[in-house]
Amino acid sequence: MSIKIITDNKKARFDYEILDVYEAGIVLVGSEVKSLRDGQCSLKDSYVAFRGHEAYLQKAHIAVYTASSIFNHEPERVRKLLLNKNELAKIQNGTTEKGLTCIALKMYFKKGIAKVEIALARGKKKGDKREAVKGREADRDIQRSLRKSR
Repeated sequence: MSIKIITDNKKARFDYEILDVYEAGIVLVGSEVKSLRDGQCSLKDSYVAFRGHEAYLQKAHIAVYTASSIFNHEPERVRKLLLNKNELAKIQNGTTEKGLTCIALKMYFKKGIAKVEIALARGKKKGDKREAVKGREADRDIQRSLRKSR
């Protein structure tokens, strides 16, 4: 399978503990697809909200396509996500649970179709974030010492 990653929300993996990951299609207009092919997208602070039994991606910024005519898109418009009923039910039930939210992790093209990877996540506390940084630094120190010993 050919997958071309457009953008990755690295901050989300630092700020949240990822519990479940889902792949969703996304409803886009033509100028948005062209802008995504140029890599003009940001998922920072984006999340999934529900209206009835449908999921929508909020606060995802897809830049205006400059070569487009007057029929361009709104950069931070609400975009519908395409998921099956079972996935929608799992995510909706998860978000009603205390402390869980649904966030966007990455956006990519899979077989020429735009997809979004969303996750059910729990926010990390400040101490948990500090522990993650300490663990990363300790791993780096170990790797450095191993390279020097060779």
